[in-house]
Amino acid sequence: MKKVTILGGGFAGVEAAIYLRKKEYEVTLVSDRDFFFIYPTSIWVPTRDIAYTDNCIQLKALQEVHGFELIVDRVVEIRARAGHIRLQSGRELSGYDYLILAMGMDKLKLPGIENTVSICGSPQNSLVIRDRIDNLLAMGRGRIAMGFAGNPKDKSAMRGGPAFEMLFNVHNLLRKKGVLENFELTFFAPMEKPGARLGEQALGMLKSSFDRLNIHRRFGKKIKRFEKDAVIFADESRLEADFIMFIPGGTGHKVIQSSDLPTNEAGFVLINDYCQVMFDSNDGPDTIYAVGDTAALEGPEWRAKQGHLAEVMARNVVHNIVVRDQGKGTPKGYQEHLNILCVMDSGSGAAFVYRNDKRGVMLPMPYFGHWLKKAWCHYCRLSKMDKIPRLPCM
Repeated sequence: MKKVTILGGGFAGVEAAIYLRKKEYEVTLVSDRDFFFIYPTSIWVPTRDIAYTDNCIQLKALQEVHGFELIVDRVVEIRARAGHIRLQSGRELSGYDYLILAMGMDKLKLPGIENTVSICGSPQNSLVIRDRIDNLLAMGRGRIAMGFAGNPKDKSAMRGGPAFEMLFNVHNLLRKKGVLENFELTFFAPMEKPGARLGEQALGMLKSSFDRLNIHRRFGKKIKRFEKDAVIFADESRLEADFIMFIPGGTGHKVIQSSDLPTNEAGFVLINDYCQVMFDSNDGPDTIYAVGDTAALEGPEWRAKQGHLAEVMARNVVHNIVVRDQGKGTPKGYQEHLNILCVMDSGSGAAFVYRNDKRGVMLPMPYFGHWLKKAWCHYCRLSKMDKIPRLPCM
């Protein structure tokens, strides 16, 4: 039985572990936390629509169901050509037949970033945001600023959707509490048209939502730094705020960047269409794959790192490994699956968003869309635990 080591316990890593075990590979999953966090629905933890624990799946439980080896430890060094991985505990891993890199990405650190909290950062940040919002509700008034930015070196390393969702959900919470008129909400981003990658229809609908909900906008100015109570832009103008939620652009994982793996300018691992790592010379192993946020995506300008794409890449890698070992079949590539797909939640409803090379669509789903996304959260938990069948393409 061939051995596969997977680094990372997020969407890509867990998906790869589950499907490799179905193909009867010996799998070791290494994660720096002991639970799988469902990031797409973490937007409801701050508004108390979902409990933090309900947004987590214990990796030990997944291990017991699927039968992979679990190591909860932090990767501190990768020597890819030598086939060695060193963990924070001092343990070293080697002797695997395949290595799958699914470690996610780090975040760009703008000056004063410690004065902000990101819904896409550490899972515990969702609790910090919840407590900060609770404090403002106790005060009865406040100024809330939410925004996001990208990485000019890699335009796919951007999380804009959760910023919109967080803002709309907080607006809905304040409305339900009957205190909306005492709060000032502002959305900020350095680009002229945040959300443009979703298509023109989506841009128009977002603008209409901002106008209808009386949400202020600060677009098109580079962010210079953050202070305890303000966002400072390049022209020294200020956005005063009692609480700042900010999702910075992504950059390559620091362990990846300090390794001998090939990376692009932003620090993401270079791969081919089959997610196989592309070393810049012939002396690199051909048994290493990178999936999800760890990988450098090639494709159209609007391409984005998303959880569903990470899972597609993971399943493709499993297929490609089987094809390689059996010596028959056709490998699968990720590029044909490049699209933006999400249900953008507002707390009281949602919108279905889809973008590919041919079109960009944003369809309103009043009320039932919110419950559809909540149902997906339960589906995610139950299907990964093999309690219900996995639906095709989900």
